[in-house]
Amino acid sequence: MSTAASGLSVGRGLFYLIVAGTAWGTAGAAAALVFGASDMGPVSLSFWRCAGGFVLLFAVRLVRSLGSCRRSSSYAAVSVPLRRRLPRIVATGVALAVFQTAYFASVESTGLAVGTVVTMGSGPVLIALGARLTMGERLGRGGAVAVVGALAGLVVLVLGGGGASVRPLGVMWGLLSAAAYAAMTLLTRWWGRDGGADASDTTVWSFAVVSVCLLPLAAVEGLVPHSADPARMGLYLLYIVVIPTAVAYALYFAGAAVIRSATVSVITLLEPLSAAVIAVVLLGEELTVSTVVGMLLMLAAVTGLAVAETRGAVAARRGAVLV
Repeated sequence: MSTAASGLSVGRGLFYLIVAGTAWGTAGAAAALVFGASDMGPVSLSFWRCAGGFVLLFAVRLVRSLGSCRRSSSYAAVSVPLRRRLPRIVATGVALAVFQTAYFASVESTGLAVGTVVTMGSGPVLIALGARLTMGERLGRGGAVAVVGALAGLVVLVLGGGGASVRPLGVMWGLLSAAAYAAMTLLTRWWGRDGGADASDTTVWSFAVVSVCLLPLAAVEGLVPHSADPARMGLYLLYIVVIPTAVAYALYFAGAAVIRSATVSVITLLEPLSAAVIAVVLLGEELTVSTVVGMLLMLAAVTGLAVAETRGAVAARRGAVLV
């Protein structure tokens, strides 16, 4: 398997993105449990999610640094100068904050179904166009078919039950969220092409930026939740901090640095897919025809793009060997 400039193979990058997208899909169910066990609002949950993710990842980073120092007495940290890292961190953090906040605003305005379709449906289109214009990444005929298939699956999966209402303001918030998500993905790919971006560094400090951005809004909504069972609520919140936040975003930033942007956007559509599976298997929701069709379309699209990405990596490696 071909290895990118960052040292991460394409195959491992694909695996990281699949795990990240699947983990994100569990966040909605965990958030519903938090809301049911307390009076915490969505913005406050986002703040504690990102603040907790920052603390956890910073602690892991610190332990790893200390371990490296102990293993080698001649250890010398080689880091990118702050003046180069800071724009990357701030840009990624602001994009992540806008992405999350605008998505919540879209859901609040026009409902979960429409907000999800507008945000996650327009994201791959914006990313594909942006990657073509800024980095010359080509989708190809097979890639275009896969993107269309994934979007069709998303629409069928989320709107198949009917009863969704569309409000223009909610659509605008969804488009803003999608634009921020596209910017975050494209920037990660752009900086990762030459191996100059440190995925763990970006993840840790981006969470710090998001936490600062969300703190005023969370304070207005109410930072400290009230709960009749704080231990249970804390357990749910801890899960959100660890799995769909710290672990998932660390894997996402690492994988997005080595995989084509359009492929990243489609693979992360596993989020609504895994959420639908959880709703059927664990929450007892009805398994409808539209759910099955939507799942199959999205799985086919993700599989097709993953195979194409792997073949492209192998072809690139063979070309490099021949040269």
